[in-house]
Amino acid sequence: MRPLTDIDPARPVLIAGPTASGKSALAMQIVRAQGGVIVNADALQVYANWRVLSARPTPGDEAALPHRLYGHVGPDQDYSVGHWLRELRALLETGARPVIVGGTGLYFSALTEGLAEIPETPPEIRAEAERLLAEQGLGALLDALDPATRARIDTANPRRVQRAWEVQAATGRGLAAWQDATPAPLLPLEAVTPLLVDAPKDWLDPRIARRFDAMLAGGALDEARANLAGWDAARPAAQAIGAPELIAHLRGEMTLPEARAAAITATRQYAKRQRTWFRARMKGWRVVPAA
Repeated sequence: MRPLTDIDPARPVLIAGPTASGKSALAMQIVRAQGGVIVNADALQVYANWRVLSARPTPGDEAALPHRLYGHVGPDQDYSVGHWLRELRALLETGARPVIVGGTGLYFSALTEGLAEIPETPPEIRAEAERLLAEQGLGALLDALDPATRARIDTANPRRVQRAWEVQAATGRGLAAWQDATPAPLLPLEAVTPLLVDAPKDWLDPRIARRFDAMLAGGALDEARANLAGWDAARPAAQAIGAPELIAHLRGEMTLPEARAAAITATRQYAKRQRTWFRARMKGWRVVPAA
């Protein structure tokens, strides 16, 4: 149990941290003690088709305390940080005190630093990006990016690289240039209580394994089975950690123990990427120990 005595109940709270680090429990603790609305800042927890596998709050949790922006997007819909900011802005206009929790660093940086107002990508540009990615690989997209953009994005993340390529192809202007013309943030860091959950690898790795086993026991395989018929690995909703592995098992491409091991490894790798992002981008946040 973390002490709450020095958290201002009048200020919005932001809670970031790697997957499986106990962020949601902390958010519920704060709202239970001080009031407010728990708001999702996880790019996968917005999708309706993944409750168990994305570790969304349980129906009991959602009934006990107000939760927003969870499970409200269909699996075939595109949903970006821009969509999330617009929905969050509407929520803030109601006067609710938000306790915003999640592991998607880009959401938090857009929220506290601002987001460039980039035009939507035309379908033909997206189709060309997907063709290049499929036929020539990530390097073909990376090679086309301007140096400033290439230095700024996560070049190991295909979705981020594709997005940068699409912006440049559609607008003739690099993503970095768009970002440098960013408007004022919705919630600047000085106006909130920003908490960053510190979850060391040695503490987090066994917890990730236990949580995935709990997901399997809680119906993750049935959830994957419900997504099998319409599975499209290119959709953003298909990026849920563990989903590709369980789908592969259901298709007979690997055993369940193999899928379990691969999903746990993928989750640990994701947590490592999150920690790297947080260390680089959240130096002004208050670090709190995981518990």
